Amino acid sequence: MVAVSPEVAFEVFTKEIDLWWRRGPRFRPIGRKPGVLHFEGGVGGRLFEAYGEAPGQQLVEMGRITAWDPPSHLAFEWKNSTFAADERTEVLVRFRGIHGKTEVTVEHRGWSALRDDHPARHGLVGAAFSRSIGMFWGDLMSAMREHVSTNRAPSSAH
Repeated sequence: MVAVSPEVAFEVFTKEIDLWWRRGPRFRPIGRKPGVLHFEGGVGGRLFEAYGEAPGQQLVEMGRITAWDPPSHLAFEWKNSTFAADERTEVLVRFRGIHGKTEVTVEHRGWSALRDDHPARHGLVGAAFSRSIGMFWGDLMSAMREHVSTNRAPSSAH
């Protein structure tokens, strides 16, 4: 739960993603290099990390938006740096207003299409891998909640 409206929660998730998404090799495709995460709004837009200065700026695309319905939900393809060109998973994010706050739920699906020894699994299969993915998104949602509580007034609208 975040203490803002679904409209603000959607905006924070998409427009302020670089401010709350954790840094480091576990969470960023660039790892330790200082990059900036971006969502390009709308279906077909990209989720990517940019680093460096123009004209030599480099982009690492993490996925493409497949659904964009503010403030209720969005979905995007997710590609780990170890994925082959035809491999992808999907992340569905829902925003539901409850008593002046917003429940943000994340469903990351499609992992079953990847072989058990895929590098993105880091040697984990079954319940151990599911726990690992749950902890990854739990850490990110905690970071988003911390960002909202520090930088947004409760139930504010922007």
